[in-house]
Formats: sequence, C-alpha cells, structure tokens
Amino acid sequence: MNQVSTSNTSSVILGIGSYVPKKILGNTELSSRVDTSDEWIQSRTGITERRIADNDQSTSDLAFHAARRAIESAQIQVSEIDLVIVATITPDMAFPSTACLLQHRLGLGKVACFDLEAACSGFLYSLDVADAMLSSGRYKCALVIGAEKMSSIMDWEDRTTCVLFGDGAGAAIISKRGYGPKLLGFLSGADGSNPTLLHQPAGGSSQPATEYTIANRQHFLKMNGKEIFKSAVRVMEKATRELLTENDLDIEDVDHVIPHQANVRIVESMAQRLEIPMNKFFCNLDRHGNTSAASIPLALDEAVKKGLFKEDELAVLVAFGAGLTWSATLVRF
Repeated sequence: MNQVSTSNTSSVILGIGSYVPKKILGNTELSSRVDTSDEWIQSRTGITERRIADNDQSTSDLAFHAARRAIESAQIQVSEIDLVIVATITPDMAFPSTACLLQHRLGLGKVACFDLEAACSGFLYSLDVADAMLSSGRYKCALVIGAEKMSSIMDWEDRTTCVLFGDGAGAAIISKRGYGPKLLGFLSGADGSNPTLLHQPAGGSSQPATEYTIANRQHFLKMNGKEIFKSAVRVMEKATRELLTENDLDIEDVDHVIPHQANVRIVESMAQRLEIPMNKFFCNLDRHGNTSAASIPLALDEAVKKGLFKEDELAVLVAFGAGLTWSATLVRF
C-alpha cells in the first residue's frame, strides 16, 4: 500500500483485506432459474456474475476471512485491536451481534464490539464512527468490516432484485498511530421518510414471522428500483460535493472515486453529473454485483492490490443504501 505519515488528527488505514465465496453464479445459470437473460442483466446493470455463499456459510464466516487478511496486511497482532465494528444487514442472528461472534473466533480480548446497520452505506458509516471513537483517545486500533450474505434474503423468483446482489466481505484496520492512507474527512446522512423504497418487510418487531409473512415472501428484500436509482444518483453527487467543500477541495482535486457497486448506470449518471471522467471511477460490480456493506471495502482492497493509487492522490469513497442512507469518505494516499 502507498504509505503516508499520519497527523495528530487523521486516522490511517493500516491494512485492508477482503473475501468472497468460491461459488460463482453467472447470468446464464441465473437465467435458468428466473425469467431473465444475460443480455437483459448486463444491459441494465453491468453485472455478469456474483459470488454466492454456501448454505453452511454465515456472514461471520465471510467477515472472519476478510478480517484475517486485513490483520495480516496491517502487520499487527490481534492483541492490538480494541474495537470491532461490523456493518451488515444480514447478521448471523438478531442477537448477539456478528461482531461479538467474530471477536471470539479471532481470539481478540474482551474489547468493544457491535454491529452497525446502514445497509450499503454501512462500511463508510462504520469508518466515520470508528474514527470518532479513536479520536476520543479511549480506543487505539479498530477493526472495521462490511460483510453480507445477501443471498440469504433474496427472493429467487423476483428477477428485479435477485440478479443484483452477491455475497462478500471487506475489512480495514484503522488507527491514529502508524502509517498508511489518511482518512481526511467524513460525511454521513439519512432520510427515513420513505423506508419502503428498499426494505425487508418482515422479521422484525413490526411484522414478526408468521405463516402469512412466510407464505407471502415478506422476509425477502423488496425494492422500488426506479426510485432508488434516482435517489442514489442525487444523494451520492450531493454527498461528494458537500464533503469536498467542507475540506476546501474541488472536483478537479479528485483522482479516484470508489462508488458503491450497485449498478453501472448509476455510476455513469453520477460521473456525468459530477463531471468526473469514468476512467477515474473504479468498478468491480461486473464480477460481484451489489454486496451491500461489503461493496466499498471489496472494491478498495482490489484497487489497492492493482496498484491503482499513487502517492498523494485523493480518493472519494461514496455510497447510498436503504434508509435511505448515504455516506462519503476522503482518503489521501
């Protein structure tokens, strides 16, 4: 990874890692299950395949492998980690948190652990929260993970949603000490006025599981695709501009953008509105689909391993998710 020294105020990324299941579900195979086609999916989303976890794999399993790789990348001991945040909307169970399950499996000490739910914005929300907790001086080193088993909440009879999502996990080790890419700024927001645009209706206290909710497929993800598309482009553009302004930067200062990997049309529309050329956007959604909270760290890890970033370059990480939520982060390499 490109290395820069930390300041007294900026957190740094000491290491990153990611993991995807071995099973690949391509568009052709998917079209044998549901009324769709490779051409239909690619033309509307840019996705050609996605990774699907085995039935006996849980979100914590995916998170574990990503976390181990991030710890190895950071070249630290697990004993140095004193904070764990897992961003997910597909936890192993309602409680205890996936973070607590992961803490035990990684052999960490009795450190602070919790899950954070902000859907596809979850990893960037978690970076924001972790940075604030590190800034308090009460914590020294955070493990931040975005992990999802989206296949567990997919309606495989609904071609408008099941073609979009995949499984995976990405993790980062961040600290106020050491060397690595600097986290310069954060912006997070939400608008809960229309939650049914993207939601899982049943399974919570509002609609506990019953024969009716199961028979009517209410435990699967539901989405208003057209409205989500419009909202996504608008809020990611707005978040990017506001974050740059707050940090006295201009669009021309941006060298790279890592957007939430949801739909290539969303990315193209965002690039057009921001007047940033598409060659500055890093996308891997063609091979992974939308992995929700895992989307940004998966893409970031892949971009770093490809040697995409040069010293002193500026990257914007930006996402939107159910809620509706949005979040953006500035990273200086």
